[in-house]
Amino acid sequence: MKILNRICFVVLLLGISGSGAKTSAQSRTRTPVVVELFTSEGCSSCPPADRFLNQLDQQPIPGIEIIVLSEHVDYWNHEGWSDRFSASAITGRQNEYGRRFDLNSVYTPQMVVDGATQFGGSDSKKAEQAIQNLERTPTVPVRLSLISLNQPHTLQAHLETGTLENSFGVKSADVYIALALNRADSQISGGENSGRHLTHIAVLRSLTKVAELRRGQSLSRDVAVELDPLVDIHNLRVIAFVQEPHQGRILGAGRGIVN
Repeated sequence: MKILNRICFVVLLLGISGSGAKTSAQSRTRTPVVVELFTSEGCSSCPPADRFLNQLDQQPIPGIEIIVLSEHVDYWNHEGWSDRFSASAITGRQNEYGRRFDLNSVYTPQMVVDGATQFGGSDSKKAEQAIQNLERTPTVPVRLSLISLNQPHTLQAHLETGTLENSFGVKSADVYIALALNRADSQISGGENSGRHLTHIAVLRSLTKVAELRRGQSLSRDVAVELDPLVDIHNLRVIAFVQEPHQGRILGAGRGIVN
């Protein structure tokens, strides 16, 4: 899934082997947990959830590395305000979760933790419980390294994963890389939030499947990211995660910053 037409991922080198990749992520002391918030600037119930996502980004739970993503849907855009961070691809991702969780309809704000559970995006008690339940869950180690601006508007990074072991119970998994704005804000002049100044973190701008990991395999790959010239390279976070097919459980994740 690609969200920005002017951001593309180019695979430079690919290595997949039957043994575990040697990565410092294997010695990680904190369990990574991905928290996705489906939100919209046109939804008056969403700003409290946006603020709660910011609190989670401050890493309040010992032993867990919370990796947050703010994902702006586009179905609120007809209510008087067009969310510039929204995309139909994000709405599609939420709809896929809706089918997985057997929901009558999708909604905002909605929080999804590691692709395993969903609930209202402002429900801090359910969020804490869902995150803590994953503290001792085995994960596929994921490491992003050597993230740098190689030439104007081109970001380079090296991605490694551990082995997809039999114990995960799946034959394959999808590997994604996401680009997200570290911080963003908007002055809202229409719709349900008219007159409000909204701030966001980890705003998803690009999500791309870069590989399929099969049982018994690990991955080592260099990628280059062509950036929109208007994007501030220092306002980006880069996230990689391994997810079961058909948007199932997230089995491992990692993040990095631009050097």
